[in-house]
Amino acid sequence: MTTLAKRIVQGGPAGVNVRRYRIIRNIVLVAVTAIAIGGFLIDVPRIQILEHTARNLYFHVPMWFTLMAAVTFSAYHSIRFLQTGNLVRDVRAREAALVGIVFGILGLLTGMVWARFTWYQGTNIWWNFDPKQTMAAVQLLIYGAYFVLRSAIEEPQKRGRIAAVYNLFALVTVPFLLFILPRQAPSLHPGADGNPAFSDFTAPEMRWVLYPAFIAFIGLFWVLYTQRVRFSLIKLRLHGDSE
Repeated sequence: MTTLAKRIVQGGPAGVNVRRYRIIRNIVLVAVTAIAIGGFLIDVPRIQILEHTARNLYFHVPMWFTLMAAVTFSAYHSIRFLQTGNLVRDVRAREAALVGIVFGILGLLTGMVWARFTWYQGTNIWWNFDPKQTMAAVQLLIYGAYFVLRSAIEEPQKRGRIAAVYNLFALVTVPFLLFILPRQAPSLHPGADGNPAFSDFTAPEMRWVLYPAFIAFIGLFWVLYTQRVRFSLIKLRLHGDSE
């Protein structure tokens, strides 16, 4: 590894503080492990219809909150790129969106499995175009188009500017597609069309695992995001482009 690459990996104005990263990484790994153990082993109340599938609450819901945190963080760096033209900001926006999409896909898959064994138990249905499911899928497609757009433009500064504007548009769609529109249509999903929200039937003892899970999953996002940023910054400094 060259001296320049080492400097970027070890930190600096455009780099990553490796010592801080390692400390947070270790804390996050312990926290996520504890959430997983607690989620599967701690007894849960027998909620009607959900039964033991209620344990999915500890994973499915935090994944979507992590997506929202990730795309907000990504949009912040897109704004900073438009202000400064610093390609490091574009790298950070891209990586935050990418890791966020991974959590969104996992959130969608865990939701499909959850629905299959609760709403559609006894059938072969995995996808029924429920408004919440459909809008979530559309949201992921919008962010997927962000990367298609990036791949179509070669010049880094031009790509960064166009992608940043699109990224801000994508963020604006999040509250409409994940909260507002699904609540206006009939749906089996909690919190939609008069259905009680998760908070209305979540037993108090479950919150001892659920609330820390939000922090743990967002922390896991930060660890994965930082790891990818470290790699991308090396490519940026060595080749002038991180893609």
